[in-house]
Amino acid sequence: MDKQLEQYFNNYFDLFGTDGWKQLMEELNNNALGVNNLQATKDSEDMYFRKGQLNVLASIINLQNTIEASHKEASEAPEDD
Repeated sequence: MDKQLEQYFNNYFDLFGTDGWKQLMEELNNNALGVNNLQATKDSEDMYFRKGQLNVLASIINLQNTIEASHKEASEAPEDD
């Protein structure tokens, strides 16, 4: 893994270790539960809007797992000489 890619992953790992990240994840998970409530949906347009919100929330909530999987893949990849 080259130095630039290694720094990329290290920056994320530093972020994931902070109390602020943990707090943000708790807030986003709570928000996702509220957005995922179809009883509050007014019409189909609102439903599609909520679907978009959930998509964005899921991307952020799953960011740590995505980065960790990418790091594992990059670490296991053979290095070019």
